[in-house]
Amino acid sequence: MKRSALILLALLLAACTKQSLQTTYDKQTTNIESFISAQMKSDPHATLVHNEGSYRVNLHDTLDATLHRTDSLQWGGKVALYYGCFVFSGTAISTGNLVATNIKDLAATAKWQLTDQSIYKLDTLTLDKNLLPGLANGLVGVQPLDEGYILFTGKYGYGASEKGTIPARSALAYYFWIENISNEN
Repeated sequence: MKRSALILLALLLAACTKQSLQTTYDKQTTNIESFISAQMKSDPHATLVHNEGSYRVNLHDTLDATLHRTDSLQWGGKVALYYGCFVFSGTAISTGNLVATNIKDLAATAKWQLTDQSIYKLDTLTLDKNLLPGLANGLVGVQPLDEGYILFTGKYGYGASEKGTIPARSALAYYFWIENISNEN
């Protein structure tokens, strides 16, 4: 009898933990959607792409209308980009929550004091399973010169793992500027 009571207690605890985690991710989704709504209202040219738990807001059209972009990033392709990664807690992005960047001016705004200036250079990533699922899903379909944000809940980030200064289960927001893509393997 004692053993079955312990098993029942463990099952109840697991169910409560799962529900609590879902509540956390639901709140993160609500906050992300509020941020997106504000971006879409402030920029009439912004567009939204939702892909498997990731939201990508492409900001104003930065290209001359005479340029035609037909190539978009596919799985296995490479993307050259500038970025800033933020822990997204609330409905706004703050330099106080910046955790990674290769943009010197962004680091300066966040008052980072780094002696290694070599990190401020174009970064090239391969769109594959080695990227965070949220980032990878958000990058699918980007084109050269796209600029915007990719946002996703902790479910598509580091999950239960803490990563450096990023707390476990944190929603993340990536600011990005795409320089180039290549789908040749």
